[in-house]
Amino acid sequence: MLLFRWLILLLLIGAAVSFAFYVGTGQPRYKRWGLLTLKWTLIAAGGFFAVLILERIA
Repeated sequence: MLLFRWLILLLLIGAAVSFAFYVGTGQPRYKRWGLLTLKWTLIAAGGFFAVLILERIA
């Protein structure tokens, strides 16, 4: 569980860095990369919390 928490945190930091690069350089590829990273981070977080909820129910 700790591994997944760290993974989600690192992905969020990676998305933030990508958006910072986009703001600094204005290149749209960093924005696209940041949005892609953020999307998969939210999907991973949703799966993580779904497992926690299912463990609580069962």
